[in-house]
Amino acid sequence: MDTSRWYRSFAEVEARGNSAIYEEWGIRVSEDPAVLALIDRLPEPRRQPNLVFGASRHLGAPVEPYASFRRWLSENWSEVEQLARIRTTQTNEAGRVAVLLPVLGLLKGPLSLIEVGASAGLCLYPDRYSFLYDGERYLHPVDGPSTVLLECATTGSPPIPERVPDVVYRAGIDLNPLDVNDTDDMRWLESLVWPEQDYRRRRLHDAAALARADPPRLVRGDLTSAVADLVERAPLDTTIVVFHSAVLNYLIPTARVKFTEIVRALPCHWIANEGIGVLPEVDAALTVSHEECRGKFVVSLDGTPHGLAGGHGQFLDWIDQT
Repeated sequence: MDTSRWYRSFAEVEARGNSAIYEEWGIRVSEDPAVLALIDRLPEPRRQPNLVFGASRHLGAPVEPYASFRRWLSENWSEVEQLARIRTTQTNEAGRVAVLLPVLGLLKGPLSLIEVGASAGLCLYPDRYSFLYDGERYLHPVDGPSTVLLECATTGSPPIPERVPDVVYRAGIDLNPLDVNDTDDMRWLESLVWPEQDYRRRRLHDAAALARADPPRLVRGDLTSAVADLVERAPLDTTIVVFHSAVLNYLIPTARVKFTEIVRALPCHWIANEGIGVLPEVDAALTVSHEECRGKFVVSLDGTPHGLAGGHGQFLDWIDQT
């Protein structure tokens, strides 16, 4: 992918309306041959804006207009490059659970949840979070309101369940699982939260505190080789659900195909929350235009699209085809 176009697209589609700083940085980087030359020294998967900007902020880049950021980046590029080669974008946004909940509600419990690309596993707790849909409909765990409240605006009447799901088993896979008890891992997750989004930083801290009290089982490994073993280990008398959010876009197309073939052959349900273009077979089943999906995630169950979602779970447009 052309790096200049990548950064402009990030600015105009993802950052616009969500982060004024990242929108400016993305546009200005796309027009800056010297900075583009630095970024192009990285392998293509490592050139992504979220990773380069997150690594820069992790190392102390000023959250200021582009001129200041550019000076800092030019002076500190070797450290940014080194970190970008080691770390990966592992945004662990608990808010995405709000757009997964209506789909989980379609399944009979109790549930065994297995997340691929789990990062620190913060999306494995739909039974422990509180939810607020459209500013008026609350949903709480069975033992009362949670310290984590996920807010989501909806259209199209998604089937929000009457109660949170009964989750009896939770596990995750990641090439580099993050530890909620590790200070540097938590700092990295915080660096991946966009500059102005203080509410997401607070939510990250609250969700991590909840996870520390009852850690999920996180396995280090490749999702295509490790998922079958975790499915096999899940309790037999449960509905097993393999799910992922903004993960498969980091795989090459052949690896995506391999993963989907594997998960479809397993005795489990499969929930995907991925950008348009990542799963062509899911996109082909959409009855809305791909242009309407631009900048949104497609939420699907067993290959059937049910909704379009905000990247951080901030909205859900229900488009159930059934």
